[in-house]
Amino acid sequence: MDTHSVSYNDSVEKRAASRIYQDLYLFQARFPASPTYSDLCSTRSSSTMSNSLAIPHHIGIIGAGFSGLRCADVLLSHGFRVTIIEGRSRIGGRVHQATLRNGFPVDMGANWVHGTTDNPVYEIAKATGTACSGWDATQLVCDAEGVPLETGEREELADLMWTIVLDAFAHSNKNSASIDPKESLYDWFTQQVPKRIPESVDGWMRKREIVLQMADSWGTFIGSPVESQSLKFFWLEECVEGGEYCAQLRLENLFCEGTHRKVLEAIASHALEKAEIIYETIAHKIKYRSRESSSHEAVYVQCSSHETSLHDGSRIKVERTFEFDDVVVTTPLGWLKNNRDAFEPELPPRLCKAIDSISFGCLEKVYMTFETPFWRKEPQNSSSLSIQGFSQWLSPRYTATNPEHWSQELVELASLSAGNAHNTLLFYIFGDQSVYITSTISSLHSHKERTDFLTDHFRPYLNTMPGYNASSPACAVVDCLASNWLNDELAGNGSYANFQVGLEEGDRDIEVMREGIPDRGLWLAGEHTAPFVALGTTTGAYWSGEAVGRRIAEKYEVGV
Repeated sequence: MDTHSVSYNDSVEKRAASRIYQDLYLFQARFPASPTYSDLCSTRSSSTMSNSLAIPHHIGIIGAGFSGLRCADVLLSHGFRVTIIEGRSRIGGRVHQATLRNGFPVDMGANWVHGTTDNPVYEIAKATGTACSGWDATQLVCDAEGVPLETGEREELADLMWTIVLDAFAHSNKNSASIDPKESLYDWFTQQVPKRIPESVDGWMRKREIVLQMADSWGTFIGSPVESQSLKFFWLEECVEGGEYCAQLRLENLFCEGTHRKVLEAIASHALEKAEIIYETIAHKIKYRSRESSSHEAVYVQCSSHETSLHDGSRIKVERTFEFDDVVVTTPLGWLKNNRDAFEPELPPRLCKAIDSISFGCLEKVYMTFETPFWRKEPQNSSSLSIQGFSQWLSPRYTATNPEHWSQELVELASLSAGNAHNTLLFYIFGDQSVYITSTISSLHSHKERTDFLTDHFRPYLNTMPGYNASSPACAVVDCLASNWLNDELAGNGSYANFQVGLEEGDRDIEVMREGIPDRGLWLAGEHTAPFVALGTTTGAYWSGEAVGRRIAEKYEVGV
């Protein structure tokens, strides 16, 4: 993760030729921008729109994440009756907060707002007073031996790495049809690095090695190793264009300092007020209309929940069946992969292929809170550092706790704005390291055991940070908190969609999932069905729910 641009379309000409922007323009033409959040709040005083149906159609939504809540918002505004079935005891899905022992809330899922131009999530963040910020550079990068790179070398090689990434976007956008599906982004790096760093350059061998190691950081964007990133469909990873930001910096990835709590509350407000939300109830069978049946036939959702027995206080399993006119499934892509047999009749072969073909990442995070922000101390001399923003450790070879040499990356939270700053380091992990960390903490029974394990695992990197002294009380670890999406069945055992080597029809796969089976009462929404430019983001989830809500309104000729 970094605040470098992940969009090469920085001009009107480039956007005109960009496949993701062509897709976005079609989306915007089909679904013109909604009113601003503040305008919506002022128009929700009436129960429904004036042209709502006398007997409203009943729409079921499975999942109360961003996409489900936004879909409910749109449907309620058009006079539909809405029931949301949510497996958890809360709303938000993968947008979820926990509280550290220092009293500060943190996001366990989405941390970032991707893009600031025409981004509804960013607009809601501003309207709710949710601070978002970014950092303009990574200030500490340690090589494989744990030695910090000099500033000049660090900036030179990081700039080259990101130039190669942006060139890969352009290459993928232009030549996707001819790129071998087996070719990865890392393959692109191995081809490009020797061209950019010829043997005539002093230290060429070391510089090549470092740039290739820096390429590992792409894994913190997609939740999977850079070697698995499809080059053929790399163009699908490009983010929404950046724009307005505090000091007029064009930073596209903004850290949500105040967490997504207020943003979630705003998106959920209409549904919480007027929809029926059934918590701790898991859908296990979705019976949608058969191809031959009447369009008036209902869609049924069979669910199970556990309720407390009035007789002896035990937990008993309760089965319920709900009847709807249409159902919107907003579960994560990973859940769809794991539960294809939940649909009856079987999903069409092309839709099954789409679900199977798009991959699902495993980005996880570890928060470590300290007594003091030791890394923020004023430099004692010209050779010492005060860290702000990101730090990286490239393929570490000096620690017994990391025999696989997993690269490490963190962002420090002590330099956030007043009221949001706290003495915490946030590590991002992915791939096999995510599997190792989550499986280990799942086997540990106490908070102390988990904290000790995580501290020992990351201590070799703390040792290289300025101001750190393991024996100093000022550097003592106060708390550790790790996400565990890989072991969360309702999250689909992972983080969000990505596009891996072997993918042959990635764009079409997204379109097929986005289409759903509307004539048979089954719709799909979620970040995996978003406009290409917002795939894998909270903005994409929001847009996808909005689009399905509007399409259902069109189907029933309500408010159109």
